[in-house]
Amino acid sequence: MEENAPYTPSEEDHREVEAWFAKYDAHAANADVEAMASMALFPLNLVTDDAGPGTGWTGQWSREEYVRTMSDVMGEPGGGDVHFESRRTPHFLTASLALVFTDSTMTAGGQSRRMRYADVLVKQGGEWYFQTMVQGGWAAAMRGAPS
Repeated sequence: MEENAPYTPSEEDHREVEAWFAKYDAHAANADVEAMASMALFPLNLVTDDAGPGTGWTGQWSREEYVRTMSDVMGEPGGGDVHFESRRTPHFLTASLALVFTDSTMTAGGQSRRMRYADVLVKQGGEWYFQTMVQGGWAAAMRGAPS
């Protein structure tokens, strides 16, 4: 077995991931769920739980399930003034695998909501995609969804 030395990301690696999230955040701010979905590898893994302490939930979404659920959450495209302020900490496992932790504040309609989540990004064909979402509190939206 070869030694699995930690990958040392380049400045370009960091710039690519920052640019990827800037693009994703712009799509999210415009509630462009189809564009958001185009940045994912499906089936998309989800890891979540209820808003409070309790039972964890894992499962997968097809593109159709992702678009339907996110459309319900985000509303109509271009429907409002949504702004994100995010601090992201990428951990590169290799040049094509990254785990990214995000602390974010979303402001919409004068209301702010703080969030913490993680994404697993996978690089294929020179492009980054998210493949796994990890965020607490989504289990209520998952009830009845296939697991």
